[in-house]
Parts: sequence; C-alpha cells; structure tokens
Amino acid sequence: MRHRVAGRRLGRTSEHRLAMRRNMVASLFEHETIATTIQKAKEVKPFAEKLITLAKKGTLPARRRAISLLGNRDIVEHEDGKAVRKGTVVGKLFSELGPRYLDRPGGYTRIIRRSLRRLGDNGELVLLQLIGEGEGPKKKAKTTARKRSRSKPKGPSEIEQVVESREVAEVQNSADVAPSPESDDMPQVEQSDEAVEVRQDGQVEDAAKTPDEPDKAEEKG
Repeated sequence: MRHRVAGRRLGRTSEHRLAMRRNMVASLFEHETIATTIQKAKEVKPFAEKLITLAKKGTLPARRRAISLLGNRDIVEHEDGKAVRKGTVVGKLFSELGPRYLDRPGGYTRIIRRSLRRLGDNGELVLLQLIGEGEGPKKKAKTTARKRSRSKPKGPSEIEQVVESREVAEVQNSADVAPSPESDDMPQVEQSDEAVEVRQDGQVEDAAKTPDEPDKAEEKG
C-alpha cells in the first residue's frame, strides 16, 4: 500500500524517474517548450519551478545547488552540419530565466492540453511551456482595472443627465395627458351665459315688482 507516498511511479524505478526528470527539465530550459504526457508534465512542473526560484537568487551557492540537482548539460546547435556549443543549461537558467521572473512570485510554467493522443497507449499529450516575459503582470493589471471600473460610482455629470432626461420625459407625459384648451373653454362659456340669463331674469322680476308695491300701499291707505 502506498499510503502517504508522494509522487508518481510512471512505471519506472527511482533512478530512472530522477534521470527522466532532469532530462525533461533541461530540455524545457533549453527550448522553453516540450511535448509530453499529462502525467509526466505534472511531475516535472514543480521541479522546474523550484529551480527557477533558485535561479532568481543569482548567488554562487544557488548556482552550485542547481548544478547538483539538475546537472550542467551543454546547449548544442548544429550549424553547417557541425555541432556548435552555445553554452550550458545552468548558464541560461541564471542569466536569462532567473532575471525574467524577478517580479513574478510564482507560476513560471503552464500546461496546454492537446487534442492529439499518443499512438500505442492512447496517452493524453500536452505542451509544457515557460511563461513569456511580461505575460503575467498585464493580465493582473487588466483584472484590477475592470474591478475598479465596476465599483467606481457614476460622476455628477452622468447623474445630472439622467435627472434631466427623467424631467423631460415627465413633461412630455403630462402634455400628452392634459386635455386641449378648446374642450376646457366651451363648457365654461355656456355656464357663464346661463348665469347671465338667470341674473337678468331676476333683475327683471325685481323691476316689475318694485312699481306695484307703492300702488298696493296707496290702496290700503
């Protein structure tokens, strides 16, 4: 039983796993991208990131520690049919990769899954890559800018525009609902004419009654 035993066996002995891990990390530092299976990539990724963190120190003890863990394989390129030595893996690790990630706290590699499968055992293939220079901080800056823009309240000019648009809409609605002036004036004119007629009739009756009253008083006397 393998209770509390870390790591994957990968069908190899411990010496074979150690040699495979060193070779894959050295190839990753040399070419900055390798194609492998998902299980191997997950096993190699932590070891590669620990070496990059060690290279960020840039001291002589750190360089010696990296050589003891990784080895110091030569970087060889073929030019005109001849093998030309361009440096070592540890030299590139401390001169290029370490300074590249000085402002990055971690996460120097990434795994990209591929749609292809390996012939034979149908294993899932992936790409193990080093993060490019400046990829991380740009993404973080964009996310923080989006969060700030969402949480930022509206300015006074935008609020005033909204209030003015609402007032204009209310005025237009009231103008549509209010009746026309002709419909309001006509009934008022009719009522005033009737009132004048009633008043005139009352005055006529009073005028007719006033001359009769003294005649009646004379008859009584």
